[in-house]
Amino acid sequence: MVRNIIFDIDGTLIDSERTGVESLMITAKELMGLDMTYADAYKSFGIPSSKVGPMLGYGNPEHFGKVWEQHFIELSHYIKAFPGVEEMMEQLHLAGFRMGCVTSRDRFEFDHDIHLKPLLKYFDVEICAEDTARHKPDPEPALEFMRRLDATPEDTIFIGDTLHDYQCASGAGLKFILADWRDRGFQGIPADFRACDASGMLEILLNR
Repeated sequence: MVRNIIFDIDGTLIDSERTGVESLMITAKELMGLDMTYADAYKSFGIPSSKVGPMLGYGNPEHFGKVWEQHFIELSHYIKAFPGVEEMMEQLHLAGFRMGCVTSRDRFEFDHDIHLKPLLKYFDVEICAEDTARHKPDPEPALEFMRRLDATPEDTIFIGDTLHDYQCASGAGLKFILADWRDRGFQGIPADFRACDASGMLEILLNR
């Protein structure tokens, strides 16, 4: 029986897609003269910011990250929690689930997100980028989450919105629910379940 839930944050609990993707497009253009489409930039959504610059061919990841962070802040007015997420988490908490997150955000980004703060009271474990040597899609963050809760793959499930989330979950032996809030379909992600809204997600979890 599932009693532990790992949530990704961006694209799963918090709708930061437009802010993250458009700020990356601006950064790539500013620093590299690179014209990225929204679809191209979306592929980097959920990857630690320290890795994105080098992936695009920029040689100074720290500078790339700082410029991206500045543009992210400029566009942060687009960020909001997905509809029904806070109510869903409250019901899961009352049902006795232990919950937490595995995120590619660093601790500073995690601690200073005002949109995330109302959800933190439901978290038992928080795994940020600094907490593991390897990051999604590697399974290490999910394994560290389970280690801290003395949980097992049999009683834990992972909820995310990207292929990297699925690969992290699969590598740790976990079932995976795709948070498909925009109803894009499975997008080639071999998820065990898919939910298009908070009520659908709650129905899946309460019946596992």
